[in-house]
Amino acid sequence: MKVLFLEDEPVIQDVLAEYMRMKNYDVVTVSDGEAAIATLSREDFDIAVLDIMVPKKNGLFVLEYIKERGIDLPCIMLTALEDEQTQLKAFNLYADDYVIKPVSPIILLKRMETILRRVSSYKTKPMNNKEFYLLEDSYQAFFQGESLNLTLSEFLLLQMLWKEPNRVFTREQIILHIFNEDYIGNDRIIDAHVKNLRKKLPFYCIRTVIGVGYQFDIAQLENGVKS
Repeated sequence: MKVLFLEDEPVIQDVLAEYMRMKNYDVVTVSDGEAAIATLSREDFDIAVLDIMVPKKNGLFVLEYIKERGIDLPCIMLTALEDEQTQLKAFNLYADDYVIKPVSPIILLKRMETILRRVSSYKTKPMNNKEFYLLEDSYQAFFQGESLNLTLSEFLLLQMLWKEPNRVFTREQIILHIFNEDYIGNDRIIDAHVKNLRKKLPFYCIRTVIGVGYQFDIAQLENGVKS
């Protein structure tokens, strides 16, 4: 497993990177946000550990860069900042974890293992060698290289469910993701979006959880394309 480790404090960088290498991680260390972005542009990684308070571009900027470009990379934010606003910003940018310094190297490694195990379990196998994927920067979903021609609302709905397979989202949570706080009306509009999205998807994957909402069902996805 290859790790991008952004940390500007030399002692912390050396100690944590050494612990990672002891667990057989291939670690690439950088000391500022611009170096992290440059490294991401030319190398692939399995996980990133990003300190927030670093020179040039901070860790949140790097996280935003990763998510805006649709880079499939789980990210742990490592920081001394404990305020709620910073944590909310990190999670709104889809950080996978938020670890407060000082941190035990053993605990950090366990958190990395947990996230990598979860990500590995979520990755689906190609169905008959036919690939399904999202391009988040262009708001498009593809199957066998062809766009599924989703509306923006349909894409945002699919994106939300796809990012956290098997998690059940309520209609209210989905509305907030799609419309922010601008929508006023019946939450059953989500049912209509789900119905239209199901028609466009080439496989069954969106499951209704009665009385709660919807989830991306990995088990259904692995059954393959619609007959």
